[in-house]
Order: sequence, then structure tokens, then C-alpha cells
Amino acid sequence: MFSFFRRKAEVLDHWIAFADQFQTSPVEFYAAVEKELAARQVPKMEMSQIDFAEGGLLSEKRVYLRMLRERIVFDVCAAPFGSGFFFSCRTAEIPIALKWWHLLLFLFAGWIFTIGLLYLLALVFGWILSFVLLVFLYGTAIYVLRNAVAVGLKDLDTALIKIPVVGPLYEVFFRKETYYRLDSRLCYIHVISNLVKTLAEETAAAQGVKLVQQYELSPILGELYKPSLPSTPLDKFPLPEPPKA
Repeated sequence: MFSFFRRKAEVLDHWIAFADQFQTSPVEFYAAVEKELAARQVPKMEMSQIDFAEGGLLSEKRVYLRMLRERIVFDVCAAPFGSGFFFSCRTAEIPIALKWWHLLLFLFAGWIFTIGLLYLLALVFGWILSFVLLVFLYGTAIYVLRNAVAVGLKDLDTALIKIPVVGPLYEVFFRKETYYRLDSRLCYIHVISNLVKTLAEETAAAQGVKLVQQYELSPILGELYKPSLPSTPLDKFPLPEPPKA
């Protein structure tokens, strides 16, 4: 899931709910979300409050709570709308924006580094042994990059993703996609969205107000895991005959 051109984040899930004749503090709601995440021991995410303009450059701004985990981003909004109030939660995935000049820069830097390292090794070990050592060093480096989390270098994995130019190259060519990573993403998508929705309902219910669901976009990835009925109805299968006495 990468592109040589910059693309907008792909929305995976979006819902919004409205409460009439109801007001609350967005900042307090965001604090409640962070507190609940900590209480449930949800694995660490980067959290920040950011301002999004309602319209043009000079328009009013609304404060959103942004939660980021690798390339999965959650934008939560709690804001007044007239005499009412609304809550919303967007879940999106930021695509890997791999550009052609990333590859050229990587190949050029890799070539310069290889020549320099080979020359330095040759001064000490000779050319033949230097080639062997170089292959061993590169093989070890590739293994570590492919299994950074498995070998206990989780911080290295997180740091590499955030580095400009290096991050997209690392994710496309070295970072191994695993069942655990996919399952973790689906857990975040499910847990965070439902947690925010539950807190919104509880916040409104505390003042005797019921939220009205206005709009919901089903998760794209959710279709992959949607239960389906057997292709052949169960009543078409013949029942086993009872054993004869």
C-alpha cells in the first residue's frame, strides 16, 4: 500500500452522533478518552490536540483529538452545533508515499557507503576477506531490519518509520508484514472507535440526553472479516438416518 505520489489518508471508518439541547466541554471529553485508554492499557499511541479550520483560512477552528499509531490515525471531535452538540470519530490510514527520488537517493547513498566501507575493510583485511565481511554485515543488517520487533528492537522500528525518506523505504523493502501487525491494526480500529462512541453516549446520558446516530461509514477492512452464511443452506444437507435396531 504505497505510491510514488502523495495521496490523502484513506478513511477506514467514520461515524457522527448528535445530541439536541446539550453542551459539554470538548477538552474534558478528550481528557476522559485519554484516561479511559490508560485504564484499559491500550498500547501506547501518540496523542495531540490539533485545530482544524471550519472552512477557509480565516474561518473559525475546531479542536480535535488526534491519536496516531504507526500509520493509523484517529481524529475525534466533540463540538457544539447550535443549541446541540456532536461527537465524531474518523479512522484513517496514511499511505506510504514512496517517491522515485527516494529510490535514487537510497541507491546513490548505498553505493557510496559500500565503496567506502569496502575500501576501509580492504586496508585491514584484504580484498577477498573484505568482500566476505561486507556480505555478512549487509546480511545481518537486512535480517535485523526485517525482524526489528522480533529481536527486541521495537524502538528502532518505531524510529525508522518516522525518519523522512528512510521511513517509506524501510516499510516497503524491509519491514515484514505479519499477522500480528494486521490483527493489531484491526484491534485499534475496533477498540478506539467503540471506546469513543461509548464515552460519548455516557457523557450525554449523564445529563439525561440520548445521542442520535446521524451517519456511519462501515470499515473497509471490516468487510474482509464479515461473517458469511454457508454457500449451501443447512436444510439442503440430508440428515443422517437413525441407526437400525
